[in-house]
Amino acid sequence: MSKPELEMITGMTWGWTGVRGTWEGPEAEHSMNEMAKLNVGWAGITLGAMQATAQSTEIPYWQEPTVTDGEVRAAIRRAKEMGMKVVMKPVVNCADGTWRAHINFFDMDIPGEPTWSQWFASYGKFILHYAEIAEQEGCEMLCIGCEMVQTDKREAEWRALIAEVRKVYGGLITYNCDKYQEGNVKWWDAVDIISSSGYYPIGEWEQHLDRIHEAVSPYGKPFFFMEAGCPSREGSPLRPNDWSLPGAPSGEAQKSYYEAMFGACEKREWVRGFMLWDWPARLYSEEDAAANDDYCMYGKPAAAVVRDYYGRV
Repeated sequence: MSKPELEMITGMTWGWTGVRGTWEGPEAEHSMNEMAKLNVGWAGITLGAMQATAQSTEIPYWQEPTVTDGEVRAAIRRAKEMGMKVVMKPVVNCADGTWRAHINFFDMDIPGEPTWSQWFASYGKFILHYAEIAEQEGCEMLCIGCEMVQTDKREAEWRALIAEVRKVYGGLITYNCDKYQEGNVKWWDAVDIISSSGYYPIGEWEQHLDRIHEAVSPYGKPFFFMEAGCPSREGSPLRPNDWSLPGAPSGEAQKSYYEAMFGACEKREWVRGFMLWDWPARLYSEEDAAANDDYCMYGKPAAAVVRDYYGRV
């Protein structure tokens, strides 16, 4: 599959967390149809697989709650039938609730202890499985990891995995580093596109864009935000990455955040777009939108901001 030029990515993350049984049927179709109305041109088909703890070395992606391969293929095909390009994004989570950024092991492999080599062997099988599906279904891009902060230092393992992925997948490859980590990944030259999570406080976008540009420009690679967004909740624009932040529902808070984020980024032509966070496979009812305080902007004031911005970039 040929690698397309990277146009402006007008994307939305769809289907998180990828719970088995939710990606097919009328509700899933309704969700994607409503998402497309915001001028979304790229769908981030995003699923999660569970390892037990942050020190576990097996990722049983074939088990519940992860969506089935049939559901994955159906979602990709549905997005493509609607004219969208697709980023395949398989993500590992910890079943005990620990954030994936804390997956970590001793720097050296120690007999009798869980090791990096064991974990990367399992993670590699996980990523290669979905890389093969991405190739077979014609996905334009593959995201090989998301916010794996403690793994970022394992340069040799990531380079080896990328080399294996390229044997089975011919599209564009990106890695989604976490916010504030853009300068800490030393193997950006191995991917086709650099991406990160853009959850920056509403008044700090300019300074972080300056910092990100300085960090990534030496690699000469395109850049976009593989995640970005804000809950519709009072206080969230100041801490958009905190999904548990206390506060009353506020569509206006979310709207102001999107206006500020788009306003700052559109002045930087090197920012090639967004895969906004996020759009579930099963939507809440539009009548309940005002009471919903999560990231999805369906039925909220921010939806018009996204639709208008994506319609003109």
